[in-house]
Amino acid sequence: MSHQPKLHHLELRGLTLACHEWRAHLRGSAPTLWMVHATGFHGRVWDQVIHQLPGHHVIAVDQRGHGRSGGTGFDSWADFGRDQAALLEALDAKDAVGIGHSMGAHALVQAAAFTPGRLRQLVLVDPVIRGPAEYHLPLPPPGTLHPSAQRKNRFASAQEMFERFADRPPYSVFDTRSLHDYCQHSLKPAADGQGFELACAPAFEGRVYPSALGNPGIYASIRALDIPVLVLRARPQDPSVKPWDALGTPTYAQLAKEFRNGRDLQLLDKTHMLPMEDPALVARLIADAMAEVAD
Repeated sequence: MSHQPKLHHLELRGLTLACHEWRAHLRGSAPTLWMVHATGFHGRVWDQVIHQLPGHHVIAVDQRGHGRSGGTGFDSWADFGRDQAALLEALDAKDAVGIGHSMGAHALVQAAAFTPGRLRQLVLVDPVIRGPAEYHLPLPPPGTLHPSAQRKNRFASAQEMFERFADRPPYSVFDTRSLHDYCQHSLKPAADGQGFELACAPAFEGRVYPSALGNPGIYASIRALDIPVLVLRARPQDPSVKPWDALGTPTYAQLAKEFRNGRDLQLLDKTHMLPMEDPALVARLIADAMAEVAD
């Protein structure tokens, strides 16, 4: 039996969305784990978590503009949520467990509200969901780019990428195997045939971050949900780190209380990169959350 997932491409919402299906033989006979990555990553960053959750059918999604998915246009983060809703419908997911990291967690909250019954509970790993008042603040001017837009885009190989990132924050906190997974699946052949380039183009990544507060509808989705939600939060952000602390939590401290059935767990010794930093812990917390709901 293959220990690699099957790659699917689906034409939905005017773009091609990719997802990685693990243990397809368990579809319908075991709980489906629906995993959604953070900005700049891809579905294969969950590999080390998935390896420690045997016995489960898994769908790990590449969000638009990431990994093997197409589409680099979006109006707001609501588009990422609607993408997930369309995938859940297309793959006829039923009572799946939604597991999202960072912006991927934000997207899953909306998807759960858009498709009642498709997701039976959520595990949100350091979600980029700010306090309600922050969604009424002025947005950055159109065209504003995050510094990630300037990141290196060309590599000779995944190994070169690994060696460049291994001692650089935030990648320096990654589990070694997770960093290898990230690098191996982040690259695609360069258009000019010379080496490889990032599948998530820096210019696209740089547009995603500044639009984080452009989706006030996230709170309508939060209030619409009546399923168990576990909010995992990392350590606080360090204000001395400029221009911003990528390893501190971006999550509203009272977020769990905004859900009808929310629970908060802060891990003060862990960072925002938790799924790649400590995949064994994340797998255990997912398993524990599922067991609590089953009891």
